[in-house]
Amino acid sequence: MKQSAFKDRLRYAFDNTLSRGPAVLIGWLAFLSLVLVLSSAFLIWAAGLSGGGLLAQIWTTLMQTLVPEGVDRKAGSWPFLLVMFFVTLGGIFVTSTLISILTTGLRDLLDELRRGRSRVVESGHTVLLGWSEQIFTIVRELATANESQPRSCITILAQKDKVEMEEEIRQRVGSTGHTYMVCRTGNPLEWTDLSIVSLNTARSIIVLSPEVGDQDATVIKTMLAISNRSSRQPGSYHVVAAIRDPQNLEVARIAAGKNEVEIITVGNFLARIIAQTCHQPGLSTVYSELLSFKGDEIYFQEEPKLVGKTYKEALLAYEDSAVIGLWTKEGLTKLNPPMHTVIRKGDEIIAISEDDDTVRLSGLSDVGIENDAIQVSSPDSPCEEQILILGWNRSAPTIVRELDNYVAKGSGITIVSDEDLDRNKCCARLSKLTVSVQKDNTTDRRILDRLHPERYKHVIVLSYSDSLSPQQADARTLVTLLHLRDIADKNSHPFTVVTEVMDMRNLGLAEVTRADDFVVSDRLTSLMMAQVSERKELNRVFAELLAPEGMEIYLKPARDYVQLGKSMNFYTVVEAASRRGETAIGYRLHASAWDAHRSYGVVVNPDKSNPVLFSGSDRVIVLAED
Repeated sequence: MKQSAFKDRLRYAFDNTLSRGPAVLIGWLAFLSLVLVLSSAFLIWAAGLSGGGLLAQIWTTLMQTLVPEGVDRKAGSWPFLLVMFFVTLGGIFVTSTLISILTTGLRDLLDELRRGRSRVVESGHTVLLGWSEQIFTIVRELATANESQPRSCITILAQKDKVEMEEEIRQRVGSTGHTYMVCRTGNPLEWTDLSIVSLNTARSIIVLSPEVGDQDATVIKTMLAISNRSSRQPGSYHVVAAIRDPQNLEVARIAAGKNEVEIITVGNFLARIIAQTCHQPGLSTVYSELLSFKGDEIYFQEEPKLVGKTYKEALLAYEDSAVIGLWTKEGLTKLNPPMHTVIRKGDEIIAISEDDDTVRLSGLSDVGIENDAIQVSSPDSPCEEQILILGWNRSAPTIVRELDNYVAKGSGITIVSDEDLDRNKCCARLSKLTVSVQKDNTTDRRILDRLHPERYKHVIVLSYSDSLSPQQADARTLVTLLHLRDIADKNSHPFTVVTEVMDMRNLGLAEVTRADDFVVSDRLTSLMMAQVSERKELNRVFAELLAPEGMEIYLKPARDYVQLGKSMNFYTVVEAASRRGETAIGYRLHASAWDAHRSYGVVVNPDKSNPVLFSGSDRVIVLAED
C-alpha cells in the first residue's frame, strides 16, 4: 500500500508538472538533456574512452544530443561507441520531444489568438462593447473621422467569435484605411473580460444595445460594470450609451455615475426628428448630413481674431464654414444667440465644416452682399392641419406629443395600427391636437383607400419594430409606401410622407416610392453615437437642436428672405437671415427633391461666394427659435 501510494503521489506530481504548460516541459527537457550530456561526457573522460579533456567531451556530447548523427566506427573503441549510441538515442528523444512541445505550444497560442482572449495594448483607442447591426455604421463613421490621423484603433469586445467579427466587418464595411481593427471575444458584463480591451487608456467607450432581449437592462448593467471595475484608474471615462425607453433614463443616469456617460435617449431622439421632419420635407437629410463624418459636420474651435466681435460678424467671417453658435468658456451652449452677442476670450465657435482644419477665417473684407436682393417678409401664420399615422411602436406616443408642439390649435391626428390602442393612454397630455384611433391592417389597399390619405397634409409611416424583425417590419413599410404612392399619383393630390426604416440596406428599395423623407432609425442612432464619442459636447448641441423649446433647424420658403429668380451669393442669404435673428446654414432646391445622388436637393454649408438662384418652391435652411 505504501509503495502504491508513493507511485500515485509521484504520478500526481508528474501530471501537475505537465499541466503547467510548455515552458515547464521545456525546462524539464533541458534538465534531462543536461544530465545525459554531463554523465556521458564524464564517463568518456574518466574512462579514457576518447582523447581530449572534459570540456571537449561535454561539447562533443552536447552536439550529438542536439543534432543526432551517425558516429564513425573508427572514431573510438567499442565502449566509446556504445556510450555514443545511448547519447544518440537520448538526442533523438530530446529533439523529437522539443519539436512536439514547440508545435503544441504554437498551436495553442494560435488557438488562443483565434479565440480573441489576449489583452489589447493600445492607447487613445475607441472601444465598442457589444455587437449589433449598428456596429457597421459606427465603425465606418469612426474610420472616416480618423482618415486624417496616421494611425487609429477601434477595439470590439462582444460575445461572438473573433474571426466571425473580423469577417463580417470586412464584408460590410470594407477597408478602414488608417484605422486598425482589433476584435476580442468576451462578455462586456464581466470585469475580467473588460480588462482585455484596456478601458483605462481608451479615448472613448461606446456601449451597444443587443438586438434581442431586454436591451436597456443590458446597457445599464454594462455601464455598472464599467464604472465599478476594481482595476479602473482614477479619472473619468468618456462613455456613450443609448437608452431606448425614456422610462429607463433615470436609472441609467444613476448607473452611469460621475457624469462620465453621455446617454442618448433613442426614443426621444428619433421621435423628435420624425415630428420635425413631418412638417419640413428634407430635414432628415439635413440631420443625416450633420451626423455623418462623410460630409460636413459640427466642430468647435477657438478663434482669437474674433474676440470682441459680434456673433453677426462671425457669420460672415468664414467662406466654407457655417457658424451656428458659441460654446462659452463657462461650458454653455448658445445656438443662434442674439446677433449683438460679443465673443469673449475663451469662447469657442460652433461651426459646420468639412473637417476640423477647414474651420478658418476667410480674411475677406468685402463679401459682396447684394442688399437689393434681400426682402424680409413675415412668415405665414400656422393653420389647422390633419396628420395620418400608419403603424405603431414604442416611439409613437412621443412622436404625437412632439407634433403637439408644432401644429396649430384644432389640428388632428388619425392613427391606424394593427394593434389595439388606448387613445387616452398613448396620447395623453395634448393641448392642440385631437386624436382618433382605429385598428386596421395598414398594408391593405382597401383600408388605405377608405382612409383617403389625399385628405391629409402629412402622412407618417411607422415601423412595427416592437413586434417584428427589422426585415419583416421594413417589408410591411414598403408595401404601405407603394400603395401611398399609387394613391397620390391617381388623385394628383400631394401630401408629404415621412417613413421610418429600420435597416439601411432597405433604403434603396424604399426610395422607389418617392417618399419625402426617410428616417433610418438605427443608422441615425449609430451616427449620433459616433459623433458624441469624438466629442461629448455634441450631445448637448443636438439635444438643443431637437428640443421644441430651443433653437431648431427649419426649412423656410426662400421668398421670405431674398428675391426669387435672381442670382446671388450665399453671403446675401446669410445677411438676410441675420436680419430676422436667424442663422442660415444651407438651402434645398425643389428641382432635386427626389434625386438621391444630389442629397434630395439639400445643400448644407455651401461655399458662400458661389452663386445660387431660388425658385418659388425652394427653401432656406436656417437655425431659428420658431
